[in-house]
Amino acid sequence: MPAERDLTALLKNVKAEMQPSIFVFCTIATDARIPAALKPLLTFREQEGTTLVVPREEAEAAGLNHAFASRLITLKVHSALDAVGFLAAITARLAAAGISVNAVSAFHHDHLFVPVDRADEAMALLVGISPLPPSKNASLA
Repeated sequence: MPAERDLTALLKNVKAEMQPSIFVFCTIATDARIPAALKPLLTFREQEGTTLVVPREEAEAAGLNHAFASRLITLKVHSALDAVGFLAAITARLAAAGISVNAVSAFHHDHLFVPVDRADEAMALLVGISPLPPSKNASLA
């Protein structure tokens, strides 16, 4: 199935699915090897260090300092990597409720890391998300 670009279709067809694990964000030196016991869900290299997103129990077992205990919500719609406005619409809804989110776009889906204590609330806000009403300015195009 091809990736969707249409915002209305994306919002109409999205299903949110929360993963069971609690994930945390860790950092190691950029030139450091990732400990063999870790199976990072996400790895991102920055000048300051390499960020690892791993299950909390793995980070603790490896003795890594960590931050932002979060639940992972996967948006089950195949959004195109160049789709415009999809994550903005989703994160705006969460922001309006005061829920922080770290969003990650992967090839097939978008993923949201939300605070553990707000995860159920975030899911409730995402269930039945509807397309945005047409803009008044749409006819000006």
